[in-house]
Amino acid sequence: MIIPVRCFSCGKPIGHLWEEFQERSKSEEKKKVLDDLGLNRYCCRAIFMGHVDLIDTTMKFKKS
Repeated sequence: MIIPVRCFSCGKPIGHLWEEFQERSKSEEKKKVLDDLGLNRYCCRAIFMGHVDLIDTTMKFKKS
């Protein structure tokens, strides 16, 4: 899954926040990072917290 440009539920633009979230969450608590980025709604937070980066795994397989 790739982070969507907008939240599926509320439509808030969130795609531009993903890289900053990844970098800051390595050294800070994820709750604080989400609050600082302005992701207050549960739908937006769920996208960030539930994301599993599988693009590298799927790139190994050839399209048939």
